[in-house]
Amino acid sequence: MNEPLAVKLRPSKLSDVVGQSHLIGKDQVLYNLVKNKRLVSMILYGKPGIGKNSIAYALINELGFKYRELNATINNKKDFDIVVEEARMYKGLVVIMDEIHRLNKDKQDLLLPHVESGLITLIGLTTSNPYHSINPAIRSRCQIFELKELDDKDLLKGLRRAIKSAYLGGIKISNKELSHIIKLSGGDLRFAYNLLEVAYLTSIDKKITMDILKKINNKPAFFHDKNEDGYYDVLSAFQKSIRGSDVNAALHYLGRLLLAGDFDSIFRRLSVIVYEDIGLANPSMGPKVMAAIEASERLGMPEMCIPLGVVIIELCLSPKSNTGKLAIHSAILDIEQGNVGSVPRNLKNAPDSTYKYPHDFPNAFVKQQYLPDKIKDREYYKAKNTSKYEKQLLEIYNKLKKMFN
Repeated sequence: MNEPLAVKLRPSKLSDVVGQSHLIGKDQVLYNLVKNKRLVSMILYGKPGIGKNSIAYALINELGFKYRELNATINNKKDFDIVVEEARMYKGLVVIMDEIHRLNKDKQDLLLPHVESGLITLIGLTTSNPYHSINPAIRSRCQIFELKELDDKDLLKGLRRAIKSAYLGGIKISNKELSHIIKLSGGDLRFAYNLLEVAYLTSIDKKITMDILKKINNKPAFFHDKNEDGYYDVLSAFQKSIRGSDVNAALHYLGRLLLAGDFDSIFRRLSVIVYEDIGLANPSMGPKVMAAIEASERLGMPEMCIPLGVVIIELCLSPKSNTGKLAIHSAILDIEQGNVGSVPRNLKNAPDSTYKYPHDFPNAFVKQQYLPDKIKDREYYKAKNTSKYEKQLLEIYNKLKKMFN
């Protein structure tokens, strides 16, 4: 079976990697590692198709180190045992670990001491945020490097390199078709390579036309041109329609996002909306949104549109409140402006602390100072009467204020 074009074009050195100049550019961290002929355990994370594998293999190739590939989900414990034995035999081995966020405890326990000793140098690859998804024991032994999204110029550079390669001999393609591929790719260079290759292989005279591209992939391109207003306008309109309680508009923009395949943006935006715009007016919506996101990730398209559609309707028709957002922003602004002060003595872990344990008192309440002297009367939370739940919170808040005074 022939290797995909993306594999054939895999860079052999860092200077051939598209984008990621903040890591591989002159005098940047990975550039200097190669220059000094050194390598450290690291985790490379970012969206699909932006260069994680390319950087890993370019590092190995330039440094000439022995290496093995493992996948945290596919390879079993026996495979890991073999790699450890090889590392002992070679007195050092680089292990490129794909899907590292899925590494289970047995495999971690096997690898960790050898990563700790330096016998194994680990290069972990993941699309998940390692600060949320990777075991702290792994994180503490690795440097974490985030890869940035590729822009249209990066994708164009990669595509032009592919066109000049020997793998697409005699290809004919205009800027119009290249631009269309870039729009469809959404920052994923691997996707762009795959689309270009399929178009080349299915063309009669090696000429790539819009008709061929649309037959291969008819996904709408309107959303993915990040250099035009459309990308951010759709996201903005999506949130503002929910905030404005317009069910039909919110469903329309959700549909556009779904057809564009930008699921991560939908999930991130919903996670913000439910706390920024609904918040304390209907706190039950937080778990509902998370459940809808989880269901969507399990279902995939086209079924994922159902839980998302349901939760969008409920978000639109829910009472709204931004008191939580305003409260935390007010607190952060105070801190940024230097309004902090020392922690009150009774709250410190000191031998002479006068802290009163609330559970030792009726109703688990005892009057004592919590804020620093400098801002002891500061109020960040400005309650609203916009919903039944917030009215209840306001009553409790006012009652506590009287008790504190």
